[in-house]
Amino acid sequence: MKKRKIVVALGGNAILSTDASAKAQQEALEKTAEYLVQFIERGDDLIISHGNGPQVGNLLLQQAAAHSEKNPAMPLDTCVAMTEGSIGYWMQNAMGKSMLKRGIDKDVVSLVTQVIVDKEDPAFANPTKPIGPFLTEQEAELEMQQTQVTFKEDAGRGWRKVVASPKPVSIKEYRVVNQLVESGVVTISVGGGGIPVIEENGELHGVEAVIDKDFASQKLAELVEADLLIVLTGVDNVFVNYNQPDQKKLETVTVAELKEYISQNQFAPGSMLPKVEAAIAFVENHPAGKAIITSLENIEHILDEDAGTIVTK
Repeated sequence: MKKRKIVVALGGNAILSTDASAKAQQEALEKTAEYLVQFIERGDDLIISHGNGPQVGNLLLQQAAAHSEKNPAMPLDTCVAMTEGSIGYWMQNAMGKSMLKRGIDKDVVSLVTQVIVDKEDPAFANPTKPIGPFLTEQEAELEMQQTQVTFKEDAGRGWRKVVASPKPVSIKEYRVVNQLVESGVVTISVGGGGIPVIEENGELHGVEAVIDKDFASQKLAELVEADLLIVLTGVDNVFVNYNQPDQKKLETVTVAELKEYISQNQFAPGSMLPKVEAAIAFVENHPAGKAIITSLENIEHILDEDAGTIVTK
């Protein structure tokens, strides 16, 4: 069996469902680790990434509730770092337990990761990613006057602050990730899409933004020249005409075919679309690699054979 370098992207919703307690999220990750450890048993090198949408949202609510002059709320980039650290800790602990059961002696580390974005990215001119608490329209208008940030109405539930979601340009620590992986260390990186930073005069500065974890995972997989990018979602395969009588399961699909489906609006924005776009970007920028979109439960079927939706150049 050929040893592979694999990046696996987990969703934040796979870690937190209805119970936001640390215990419940740790238990969810222990179940996840039982699937992921199969790659290590096979001999593959593993890089794990994860989302943090629900977690950073809850942390922002806590920060807002406790905000005072003496104990000010932390900015968004710092909250992303905090959740990257906490989820990374839970994940490395869960992977350690899973490997111990199987007699595997490997180190696991989570790395707080800075993801470089372009300050001229058009996303900054059109912030769309809702974060933080819901406000009334009057409260939102007052906040906008006082802080110059943007608030938008969110699906009839109230008004929320929106921030940019720029595309990653590079990852500051990708060489470190590569060195760790090549030393046999299971590495957890670009958690929550990583901490968004811009580069000015050689220095990195955090910005109020949220990076999609699928695109951050794609960029990391590209930079470390991974053999395989696995983007996990709630279904075993991507479908076109989803939930329609003529729905079609995609198994092996080319970049050209996926781009045609995108032009037909086949994939939901904010859901399947970024996963498909990330898979396309990976195989376009790293033609030697392969991307698979599938569910966590389907992992055992892709260990030594093709399964899920396989994206090829």
